[in-house]
Amino acid sequence: MVKKSLYETVGGLNETDLAIAFNDVDFCLRLREAGYLNVYTPYCEAYHHESISRGHENTVEKQKRFQNEVHFMQKRHKTILADGDPYYNPNLTLDREDFSLKVPST
Repeated sequence: MVKKSLYETVGGLNETDLAIAFNDVDFCLRLREAGYLNVYTPYCEAYHHESISRGHENTVEKQKRFQNEVHFMQKRHKTILADGDPYYNPNLTLDREDFSLKVPST
């Protein structure tokens, strides 16, 4: 949840450059750039049916649109992508999606 005034302050969701993917992530990153924090609460129950209405990225057109959105995010949020998520535990791997521990280098 976010106050309407903050939503408007950062320009809301970017439906021009991010018509389908990443507009929620971009919005949260812009809030952070503006000095606001994203707060998690385990007491909120919400449902987000990712991609349920748009279907699979199974056409050349959809794949091209997705790649354009990936490139936009890489350019727009270059610094945080290079520096990493400030909330991600540095003891966890970035090599897999299972949040396993980093293997110590020898």
